[in-house]
Amino acid sequence: MPKKMFVIFGVSNILWMVFAVSQAIKVDMFPDKSKIFAQIGDSVSLTCSATGCESPSFSWRTQMDSPLNGKVRNEGTTSTLIMDPVSFEDEHQYLCTVICGAAKLEKAIRVEIYSFSKDPEIHLSSPPEVGKPVTVTCSVPEVYPFERLEIELLKGNHPMKVQDFLEPSEKKAQETKSLDVTFSPTDEDIGTALVCQATLHIYDDDSPPKVRKTTKELEVYISPKDTAISVNPSTRLQEGDSVAMACTSAGLPAPRILWSKKLDNGNLQLLSENATLTLISMRAEDSGIYVCEGNNPVGKDRKEVKLIVQEKMFTVEISPGPQIAAQVGDSVVLTCDVRDCESPSFSWRTQIDSPLNGKVRREGSKSTLTLSPVSFENEHFYLCTVICGQKKLEKGIQVELYSFPSDPEIEMSGPLVSGNPVTVSCRVPNVYPSDRLEIELFKGESIMMNKTFSKDVSKKALETKSLEKTFIPTTEDIGNVLVCLARLPIDEMEFELKQRQSTQTLYVNVAPRDTTILVSPSSILEEGSSVNMTCSSNGLPAPKILWSRQLSNGDLQPISENATLSFMSTKIEDSGIYVCEGINQAGTSRKEVNLIIQVAPKDIQLTAFPSESVKEGDTVIISCTCGNVPPTLIILKKKAETGYTVLKSTGGAYTIHRAQLEDAGVYQCESKNEVGSQLRSLTLDVKGRESNKDYFSPELLVLYCASSLIIPAIGMIIYFARRANMTGSYSLVEAQKVC
Repeated sequence: MPKKMFVIFGVSNILWMVFAVSQAIKVDMFPDKSKIFAQIGDSVSLTCSATGCESPSFSWRTQMDSPLNGKVRNEGTTSTLIMDPVSFEDEHQYLCTVICGAAKLEKAIRVEIYSFSKDPEIHLSSPPEVGKPVTVTCSVPEVYPFERLEIELLKGNHPMKVQDFLEPSEKKAQETKSLDVTFSPTDEDIGTALVCQATLHIYDDDSPPKVRKTTKELEVYISPKDTAISVNPSTRLQEGDSVAMACTSAGLPAPRILWSKKLDNGNLQLLSENATLTLISMRAEDSGIYVCEGNNPVGKDRKEVKLIVQEKMFTVEISPGPQIAAQVGDSVVLTCDVRDCESPSFSWRTQIDSPLNGKVRREGSKSTLTLSPVSFENEHFYLCTVICGQKKLEKGIQVELYSFPSDPEIEMSGPLVSGNPVTVSCRVPNVYPSDRLEIELFKGESIMMNKTFSKDVSKKALETKSLEKTFIPTTEDIGNVLVCLARLPIDEMEFELKQRQSTQTLYVNVAPRDTTILVSPSSILEEGSSVNMTCSSNGLPAPKILWSRQLSNGDLQPISENATLSFMSTKIEDSGIYVCEGINQAGTSRKEVNLIIQVAPKDIQLTAFPSESVKEGDTVIISCTCGNVPPTLIILKKKAETGYTVLKSTGGAYTIHRAQLEDAGVYQCESKNEVGSQLRSLTLDVKGRESNKDYFSPELLVLYCASSLIIPAIGMIIYFARRANMTGSYSLVEAQKVC
């Protein structure tokens, strides 16, 4: 019994699972539409997806079991049918079958094909002309299915014709369908737009019909009319004259203008495509009938005019004439021009039949005589003779020579220094004729001098003429301008400069002066102090400052080019004479200062000659010296019970003749100046003289031994005493010595 119940329970579970699975499977199709439209040549993808089944099985087919003509791609729970490119064979109802276990589901979608890839095309049977019928064709190429096509033609916003193509096609194919409308354009149609709109009525679930349209501006033409010609100055002319003929013609588009001349055989010779025909230097054979034609794409219109050209007497012109001024060295071209003569004959000569010294060249109705370079041999009256048939004419031109090639040159005899005379020279080089030359010299607006020159008839030559003026510049002339003006008045010199000038600004130099030296704090100072010596000097241009030191031989040793000469820590060696010079182009100015560096007395030496220990009756010289600069006071003194006694010394030396026992003692030297003082001391020992003895006593031995101990002790006492006396006081005396 339990076994039977287990079997029944298991079967019931399996049936329940199959029922549950069939209830959960769902099939979706993308695009989620019952029908889609695909354009021929595009790519179409149909995607079938199953939900609620882990491993579904897919299959695709058409409702009519036609070949799929596509590729199937399965990926998990989706399957995609790709048709690329779409063609007529792909127009079917497609079914996607999904099998999941024992369950089977299907989903369907219909694919319909169409072709509508190009815009309509508008064609005109001929250029539209006002009042003349024209047929407009609106065609839609490669359309399918055409039974759903509708074509509408509009002119501006007004419909002209609408056409449907409802007849069914016998086969599936792309066709071109068109609509024709014939109408006569008017002036009001100018600028109006023709619109051809094609609609393909195909619908899916949510998209509107397919619409394409083409717009073309209506260019309405008007045939040329009202062609007219205006002639200036007249239709009757003389040989050599010029005439301008302007032609106008109305039409749309604006007519193109063509000018022609009617030949004797009636044919037309094309002359110009410009609206204005200009004829210059006309001849008798230019007479005739001239035709203006206006044409555009829809027609043409003509107008004629007759010109009459009468013969004229020939003339001769010579240029540049009747006279010319030519600069020596330049090139001059004399031109003889003949008018109203077809084959003139030319000849050139001078009035006095001198050689031409030039080159003659014929150029049609012109003859040129080139004089290059022009020299004094070319100063003549030239004649051009022209023969035309039996007639002869002659024209002349006078060639005058001059030379005025460059501006005046201003030179100075030397630099401008205030108060010193200077000569200004104004030179005009290579001038001819010099007798017409005038030179003026200005300072500012005031004339300083002018000069003219006499004529030298003996020769023709280029000369350099000058004017010289001596003046004394002052500081008021600074910045003023010298102007040298040269004039060569030649009436025939029309295109050349008849006057030239040069300018020069006056830069007046002022020699250095009022040179001063400022010493801070003083020119006399202690060693180790700092000092600034500042030099200034007036002049123009501003003087350059040069500091030098005067050597013992009187020469100057340059030190600095700065205005201020500084010593940060002076030494005794810095004492001396310092010279400041202010220098510019106009001169030099000097100033000097004596710098004195003082030091406290030092290096004092106090000595006793021949020794600090002498015998009674000897001569002793006590001498005191020092190495100081500047001079110091030297005072020699001897220590007494009441103080120090000043000794009368000479040159720092005190001499003791025949020293006595009372001359023994402490001697002191004091050296002092404004900065300080220094002391030195020594002890002079004077021994008495003894009689000779023939015996050696014991007392003498004891005295000898005692002295050997006492003398060193006394020496030490003297040493410390001398050191103590170094800082003693002093009193002024007349005795002085330069150390």
